[in-house]
Amino acid sequence: MRLVVARCAARYSGRLNAHLPEATRLLVVKADGSVLLHSDGGSYKPLNWMSPPCTLAVREPDDAARERGVTQLWHVQHTKSDDRLEIELFEVLHDSAHDLGVDPGLVKDGVEAHLQEMLAAQVELLGAGLTLVRREFPTAIGPVDILARDPSGGTVAVEIKRRGDIDGVEQLTRYLELLNRDPLIAPVRGVFAAQEIKPQARVLAEDRGIACLVLDYAAMRGVDDVDSRLF
Repeated sequence: MRLVVARCAARYSGRLNAHLPEATRLLVVKADGSVLLHSDGGSYKPLNWMSPPCTLAVREPDDAARERGVTQLWHVQHTKSDDRLEIELFEVLHDSAHDLGVDPGLVKDGVEAHLQEMLAAQVELLGAGLTLVRREFPTAIGPVDILARDPSGGTVAVEIKRRGDIDGVEQLTRYLELLNRDPLIAPVRGVFAAQEIKPQARVLAEDRGIACLVLDYAAMRGVDDVDSRLF
């Protein structure tokens, strides 16, 4: 990745025309060929950019451009269209290149798989005396996230979502109807667990005899220090 901080101006032409007047900006040239112009604001979004496939050619400015103070001209041409980005550099303040290697990609924290794993390890959050039967309990219509036993010998089926809505309640309802036909595990009651449960989903779940459990992800990870809370 090449990072250039420079006073520059830019003009984009093709499917749309846009112009950036002279100012100090960050120019990013990525290994995939993309070129992006950033200001010191606007969060992550560049002011203008060219997506790959494209080619970057650095050219000498003509006499007229040189008289205006241009020291370099970047010509970025898209290889599959007439779109092009021309960047005039007046003063380069920083220019560096870095090999970032292969990126593993974004690993999301708090996804349903993580919640399922932690809840299985802390099954007591579902109720006192419950024991884990298994995760991903198979049924003919898909696996139930968690199956547990309560002290009285009853079975508890748990559906886990990051955000609990009506669709999740309907999904758990279908599992319960199927599981309660099996005399080996019936009776089966349901628990709908999520980091956030929509009011409509809670009303529907409670109307169907399904308990709702809001999961505190930070506390389950041991990150939430209850002793440091003000309230």
